[in-house]
Amino acid sequence: MKISIIVAIDEKNWIWAKNQLLCHLGDDLKYFKKVTDWHTVIMWRNTYLSLPNGALPNRKNIVLSQSNDQFENCINCSSIDDCLNLQELKNWEEVFVIWWASIYRAFFDIADKLYITLIHHKFEDADVFFPEIKEEMWKLISEWDRHEADEKNEYPFTFKVYERKK
Repeated sequence: MKISIIVAIDEKNWIWAKNQLLCHLGDDLKYFKKVTDWHTVIMWRNTYLSLPNGALPNRKNIVLSQSNDQFENCINCSSIDDCLNLQELKNWEEVFVIWWASIYRAFFDIADKLYITLIHHKFEDADVFFPEIKEEMWKLISEWDRHEADEKNEYPFTFKVYERKK
């Protein structure tokens, strides 16, 4: 099983501002759906609660929560260790960690792959950052599709994929 993180960051590694994503990038949301469809996604309780329709369709949803909440159409885990020890998880080739700074930090040191949407902008009001992607630890394996800003995408951006160096 490969653990992958999928995230949009700005040029300073910021990911969040005032409890929300930095900006709206319609093509990045399509990319997120395309990459994670038919895979497992791991999220914190707050991420699940922020989803407008509950569990993400076409995916196995795992929700990490230290409360005793039970979320519909999800596997509920109380810790990262519980999550990583799920037998069902071991059957998946790749699982994705999604949407919250603390879950990214928790999985960053054990992640095998990073799917980064690099927003070509430096946000001033951001307040949550993503860990630094150090060249000695990560190898850029693909970079493509620089998207320019348009009516569906507030800022230009590029998709990048990194693998952890062995």
